[in-house]
Amino acid sequence: EMGYIIAIDQGTTSTRSIVFDDQFAIVGQGQEEFEQHFPKSGWVEHNPHDLLNTVISTCKKALNDAKIKANEILALGITNQRETTLLWDKVTGKPIYNAIVWQDRRTSKFCHELRSTGAEELVTRVTGLLLDPYFSSTKLKWLLDNVEGARAKAEAGKLLFGTVDTYLIWHLTNGVTHATDATNASRTMLYDISEGEWSQEICELLNIPMSILPEVRNCSDDFGVCDEKILGHNIPIKGVAGDQHAATIGQACFKPGMMKSTYGTGCFALLNTGSSIVRSNNKLLTTIAYQFDGKPIYALEGSIFIAGAVVQWLRDGLQIIGPLVCCRPVAIRTSSTTSTGSSSGCRRPSRQTGPRYKEDVMGGLRLCGQRFSGPSSSTRRRRRTSSGWCGTRRVAACYSSTRSPRSRRGAGRSQM
Repeated sequence: EMGYIIAIDQGTTSTRSIVFDDQFAIVGQGQEEFEQHFPKSGWVEHNPHDLLNTVISTCKKALNDAKIKANEILALGITNQRETTLLWDKVTGKPIYNAIVWQDRRTSKFCHELRSTGAEELVTRVTGLLLDPYFSSTKLKWLLDNVEGARAKAEAGKLLFGTVDTYLIWHLTNGVTHATDATNASRTMLYDISEGEWSQEICELLNIPMSILPEVRNCSDDFGVCDEKILGHNIPIKGVAGDQHAATIGQACFKPGMMKSTYGTGCFALLNTGSSIVRSNNKLLTTIAYQFDGKPIYALEGSIFIAGAVVQWLRDGLQIIGPLVCCRPVAIRTSSTTSTGSSSGCRRPSRQTGPRYKEDVMGGLRLCGQRFSGPSSSTRRRRRTSSGWCGTRRVAACYSSTRSPRSRRGAGRSQM
């Protein structure tokens, strides 16, 4: 009898769910965009309810599109926007604040102050990351320090922290499972990637109570059961990985030296370095590519934070294009005229990644020699076009596995 799996891709600007059959052919899917919130310059937030609700609704759409029932689903897997930070009530599940998105840079000043004390060497040695507002830990500290009563509740064991995967798992399992996988943990700037555990030293540095942190499991593991009240049947959650790591698995980068580069909201390249932790001399990030059977495989990562997101900015921010499918002819015309200096630009706010890695870099747009950054200054240039555009998308790798060992094993270090 044929069985199916659901892959959930909870991204930065939209959520997609796909039903695959036992030959890994797509038989149904659903996708929904959700609102982006920009309360201040450099701040980016999501309504946590939008993240959960679009996951549930796209799963239902995918089931309807596939013309199957929930009891025919063998397992589901989750991939997600990384680093985005949530804090919620342990009993009610209610978030105490919006999700602070990975693009958010409200903690830039704090990161700069911390770097001036020499703390970045510790952070990089333990986590493989740089001391940057991109990662979850300083966002979490901001929530604890700035949301009224948050720190007291956290220290009393009344709050839970998680990246998007953890938040979804907790709600889908009706509060039974508070867990993440090793890839998402490795992006928090709180996880010791060599020892395979949360770093007490960094938690103390940032004054973060370790009791609010989730359990870390393998990418292919038992993450509990999606409650039958949500989709109509109890469905095991068997696979979890951050979006770029799921793409690494999906592109079968299983040997050292293999690399994937994918294009979505941003562009991300991951190079498999095997069981060795390789340190970059050019500010690439050292991260966990994936982890099975308690054995982490490491990677070097390079990023361009703004890629597909600039298209959404042109549509919603500057309002100089119509639907996203209209972008292709605009891009072609722009490409053919950039040599004359007619247009150039990048989205703002953003930050520059390796080799310079500057979180305070701002972008803009220049057309015909006139710089502008909003719809008011581009009204006369606005035009609508129609044609087709297609971007590369990521879907979650969904694993059906009965293996659940959670032992950790450290890895040796080498210099690049």
